[in-house]
Amino acid sequence: MRVTHVPSKVLNNMVHFLAPYEQAVEELKLKLKGIKYGFLKSGRYSPIEFVVGRVKKVDSLIKKANEKGIDFQQANWQDEVAKEVQDIAGLRIVCRYVDDVREVQQLLQEREDIVIHDIKDYISTPKDSGYRSIHMIVSYTVYHGSEKRTLFCEIQIRTLGMNFWATNEHELRYKYAGNIPTDVMQQLHEASVITHQLDVLMNNLRHEILTPAEVDSTFEEKLEEIFSLYVKQDVESAAALYREHVSGFEEAFADNPKFKMIHDLLGKRLK
Repeated sequence: MRVTHVPSKVLNNMVHFLAPYEQAVEELKLKLKGIKYGFLKSGRYSPIEFVVGRVKKVDSLIKKANEKGIDFQQANWQDEVAKEVQDIAGLRIVCRYVDDVREVQQLLQEREDIVIHDIKDYISTPKDSGYRSIHMIVSYTVYHGSEKRTLFCEIQIRTLGMNFWATNEHELRYKYAGNIPTDVMQQLHEASVITHQLDVLMNNLRHEILTPAEVDSTFEEKLEEIFSLYVKQDVESAAALYREHVSGFEEAFADNPKFKMIHDLLGKRLK
């Protein structure tokens, strides 16, 4: 890696250079939170649990720029940094379930205000360390004062489990200055496997909860029998059949017109 001297003039201009990225992060955080609250306000489950964002610190940005071979002595250093360092602005979306991660990924791909340039799926193909996440490189346009700027931004999408693992892995890398001992790396990898297994298990349980109960093929006949008993004013027998075949499964039959009539006539009286 070639390390170039960073002139004081460049350092002084960094605050101005990073300002549009700060704006992009704040705007995207607001829009992503808007997705969450849009779901909640309409009474639906939100695939987004929470959103955080950050702009690279100056020392981290300079290090990354040096790795890319950018010469800060050149007059066009700002253009080179903006083009080559694509994660200056970063957003992280954290979800409960793996299915939520995929849903959020799809939602972002359908948006018109961001352009997706690259997607890395570290869930299907995790890193050697065990790291899992979806990484998206997108471009987003801000109007910074009178200036229109289209900037690169990295968006990560993770489950709560993936985020917990990655946070601890990051702290360990910082503690060991990037040189994590082999035995610790092995434990980290094992923890990643366990975390992924838990994500898969919880995702499957969620499917189990959300899958509606199978409707008995004789259900229509039972409804007819319940209604017939009700018309004959044999409410006790009608109620017994209702409790046996319908009670507790109302949600599964909610779209059946005959059930709705039975429920309105009889079911409400059993509450």
